[in-house]
Amino acid sequence: MDDRPAVCRPDALSPAALADARRNQPRRALLGLAFVLPVTALLAVGAGGPATTLEALGPPVTFALPIVAMIAFWWEDWPGSLLRGGWSGLSDTALVVAGGAALTLLGRAVTGTAAVPLAAGIFTLMLQLTLVGEGWPLRGRGSRWPGVAALAVCWVAGLAVYLGLVRTGVVPAEDYGAWFAVLGAWQMVWYVALRGWPFARIRHRAVRLATAHGAVLACGVVTFALVRLAWEPEWIAVVAGAAIASVLVVAMLFEAWPAIRLTPLPGRSLVLVLVALLTAALSAALPQVAHGAGVPERLVAGWATHTTLNALSLAVILHVAVWRRWPASPQSSDSAP
Repeated sequence: MDDRPAVCRPDALSPAALADARRNQPRRALLGLAFVLPVTALLAVGAGGPATTLEALGPPVTFALPIVAMIAFWWEDWPGSLLRGGWSGLSDTALVVAGGAALTLLGRAVTGTAAVPLAAGIFTLMLQLTLVGEGWPLRGRGSRWPGVAALAVCWVAGLAVYLGLVRTGVVPAEDYGAWFAVLGAWQMVWYVALRGWPFARIRHRAVRLATAHGAVLACGVVTFALVRLAWEPEWIAVVAGAAIASVLVVAMLFEAWPAIRLTPLPGRSLVLVLVALLTAALSAALPQVAHGAGVPERLVAGWATHTTLNALSLAVILHVAVWRRWPASPQSSDSAP
C-alpha cells in the first residue's frame, strides 16, 4: 500500500494534509495563480501569437508531459529536491524543457511529422501505468531507474500502437489523439478528482489493478464511442482537454476546496460539479478567444486543446508537483500532488 503514488493512496488525504489544505486554501491556490496564469499564457500565445505558438510549442510541450509525470510521480521532484527554493523548480523545469525538445526530435525522426497524437498517447499510457496501475511492476525496484524504465516502456508501447494503427491507416490520427484525450480525462477524474476512489479501497492488489484498468479503459471506450456519434474528433479533444485541465485546477491547485470542508460523499459530488462547470466554461470560451484573436478556423480547436491540455495542465503540474508551490508555501508530501 505504501509504494503507491501519493495521488493513488486511499481515497482521502491524511488527517494532517487535510487539515493543512483546509487551513491554507483557497489562499494558497490564489497565490499559485501568479505562477500558473503567466506560464499558461506564455505556452499558449508567447511565441508570436496563438497560431504560431501552437505550431512552435505544441509538439515539444506535449512530448515533455511524460517527463513531467516521471519527475512528479516517480522521482518525487528529484533532482530539484537536492536544491533549495526556486532553484529546485528551475532545475527540474530545465530538465523538462531539454527532454521535451529531445523527444520531439526523436518523434519527428521516427514518424516524419510533428506527431502530437503520438506524444499524447505516450503521456496517457504513462498516466495509465503510473496512476491506474500504481507503477506496478516497476515501482519499488530502485529510486530513479523505475521512472526511466516507465518512460521507456510507455514510449515503446506508444510508438508501437501509433505505428500499428495510425501509420497503417487503420485509425485516423485525429481519432487516435481524441480517444487518448478522453482516456486521459477519465484518468484525471478517477485518480486526481476522486483520489482513486473506489478502487483504492480494494485491498488485494491484483484485483484492485485489474478492476481499475478495466473500469478506466471501459469509460474511455464507451465515452468516445458515444460522443463520436455527434462530434468531430477535434472537438472531442477540446472538451477532453478542458476536463483534464479542470480536474487539475480544482483538485490539485485548489486541493478540492471548498469540497474538502464537507463529508466525503457530498465533497466528491461537489468536486465533480466544479470540474464539470469549469470544463464547460473553458470549452465554450477558448474557441471564442481563438476566433477573436484571428486564429485560422482550421487551428481553432487545436489551439483550444493546446491551451488546456498542454499549457494550463502543464502549468498546474509544474507549480504543484515540481515547484512544490514555491514561493507560495511549502507543501507536505501527503498532499502533493
